Amino acid sequence: MAKTATAYKEKMKELSVLSLICSCFYPEARNKFVHEFEDMEVKAIKKRTSGQAFEVILKPPSPVSDAVHNFPSPPKRDISLEDIEKKLEAAEDRRRVGNIAPVSFGSSKNKLNKDVACFQYQEAQVMRALAEKREHERDVLLKAMEENSNFSKMAEEKLQMKMDQIKENRDAHLAAMLERLQEKVRKPPELSSQTFCTPSSAS
Repeated sequence: MAKTATAYKEKMKELSVLSLICSCFYPEARNKFVHEFEDMEVKAIKKRTSGQAFEVILKPPSPVSDAVHNFPSPPKRDISLEDIEKKLEAAEDRRRVGNIAPVSFGSSKNKLNKDVACFQYQEAQVMRALAEKREHERDVLLKAMEENSNFSKMAEEKLQMKMDQIKENRDAHLAAMLERLQEKVRKPPELSSQTFCTPSSAS
């Protein structure tokens, strides 16, 4: 049994190689390739360098498939009035959280109370947002004033240090000049004998 299976496999390999060689020599035989399935037909149109083109032809429906498939619809649940009211209340809560005016059902007095509550809730949210905005603006203003004050102090300190340095340099320069002048006053210039000419040496 094992020998027949291996012989069969080898024969199939030879056939696939043979069909490949035949398709190279006789390409027109591949063009007449037709496959039929139960509900469609596949025809080879042309062989191109990019690949093979096929045409798929669907068969008309058979009389067996004409029967209408009726799928049973899921059973409808009985929805009670309490379920509807719960859903409406949940939707109203979601609207209230989302700052959308709720659509209320019921008596006009109940509607008025709900509208007033919704308005008060919205007003409280607006006031809270305004208070947060004012607090943020105040914090920003205080921070800007503090930074401005620090900058002014630092600029003033730098200017004072620069002025002190200039004054010290000026005083040192003036002191050096005065010292040089005093040295010149204390030491009269030495007169050399060559600077004066005697009448005897002139003749």
